[in-house]
Formats: sequence, structure tokens, C-alpha cells
Amino acid sequence: MEKNLKVLMLNGSPHENGNTALAFREMEQVFRENGVEVENILLGKKAIRGCIACGTCRKNGKCVFDDVVNELAEKFSDADGLVVGSPVYFGSANGTLVSALQRLFYSTSFDKSLKVGASVVCARRSGCTATFDELNKFFTLANMPVASSQYWNNIYGGIPGEAETDMEGRQVMRVLARNMVFLMKSIALGKAEIGIPQAEEPRVWTNFIR
Repeated sequence: MEKNLKVLMLNGSPHENGNTALAFREMEQVFRENGVEVENILLGKKAIRGCIACGTCRKNGKCVFDDVVNELAEKFSDADGLVVGSPVYFGSANGTLVSALQRLFYSTSFDKSLKVGASVVCARRSGCTATFDELNKFFTLANMPVASSQYWNNIYGGIPGEAETDMEGRQVMRVLARNMVFLMKSIALGKAEIGIPQAEEPRVWTNFIR
């Protein structure tokens, strides 16, 4: 029996009914229409500290801080796609979300290759593209294909609900979700029909300072 595709959505906003949530709802509707299972988690109000580079995760297989990040690890491992969304704070992503992503990606050893990633950014005016680039780096560091839309994955709004009037931004989110569904289905078909790209072993590490 064919496995249902799953998408994990991480909202870095502290506002459960804010503009980032509105963008996520546009995507979520498309996912559900296409039979994709969705789990949407609001991270912006959670107490998530940053990585302290202690290396404990390399020994124990999980982060030393046993909070929501370790809970997300299992969900991420089981997902076919990951959507991360954030409002723009001083030209960058929400600090809580970044702390969660840094620890989530670093502390987990499961293979993230070919899971589809997509970032969503919301701002009143500017800073979207810088934040968009910042979030996409998590995917490209983990061998994850990045889903795009017909424009950068931005939606605009200041006060909660204002993004409702950004008709272009809302359409960008729906197109993004459809493209993400296509990529996930294509990858699942490719794995079954062709297999996955051969990994080079051993992994080469080169430090800049020796």
C-alpha cells in the first residue's frame, strides 16, 4: 500500500493567528486537497534556547536540552517535507525559530537527503529576501531539494490578518504548496523506479585552518 506523504510545518511566529499563520493556511489547504498529511506547530512562544556546542548529541543521539526540539526530531525524520515560516525581525528570522532549527539539524543524525524543504517569510515592508535566504541555508546544507514558487516565498502584512489583502502573496503560497507536492511525489516515484543518488564514502571534511 502506498505511504501517505507527510509535511511538517514549523511556524516561528509567536502569533497563532498572525500573517505567517495565514500563509501556512493557504499551503495547508492545498496539501490536504492532495492527500498530504500535515502537522502544523507554532514555535514562536516556546522557550527554546540556542545550541551551546557541547557535543552531547553526538554521544546520546539527541540534544542535551530535552525540550520541543527533541520532539520535532522524530516528526522531521518521518516527514517527506519541511516548511519553515517566520516573520521578519530586524532583517532576519525569528530567533526562537533559528535556535530550534540550528539544534534540530545539528543534533539529528538521520538522513535528510531528498526531503523537500520550503521557507515562507512575512514582513510589513522589507527584509523578506534576506530572511528567505537565511532559512533556505538549512535545507541546502542537508542535501534537501528546495521548493520554489512563481515569486520568492513572501507574503506581506503588518497587523494580524493584513496579509489577507496580499492576493499575490497568497497565490504564491498555493503555488508553492502545489510545487512541493509535485516534488515529493516525484521523489517518491524516483526512489521506487530509479533509486537514490549514490553517496560518496567516506565523507570528506576540510578545515580552513590546519
